Amino acid sequence: MDLKKIDAPISTITYSRADIEAETGNIYEAISIIAKRAVQINAEIKKELIDKLEEFATNNDNLEEIFENKEQIEVSKFYERLPKPQAIAVKEWLDKKVYHRETT
Repeated sequence: MDLKKIDAPISTITYSRADIEAETGNIYEAISIIAKRAVQINAEIKKELIDKLEEFATNNDNLEEIFENKEQIEVSKFYERLPKPQAIAVKEWLDKKVYHRETT
């Protein structure tokens, strides 16, 4: 996932119920699909953040040698400014970028 190209809103937006349920015909099914996608997105973002922060990890248990790493702070701030996974999932759903199928 390319986090720099995400154009989901950062603040809360009210969406039309008809737009959300248009693909499935059922608002509950659509919300369930969006929620599952949000969990996937959250897992991807968390894994990527942990991988980047591990680069800064030290194996030193000495509390006196703790220092601020400006690069680590910038990485953390970047991830804090990202839209919420739910907002990204809704945006993907409305842009028809989410694949789903009915199971019987």
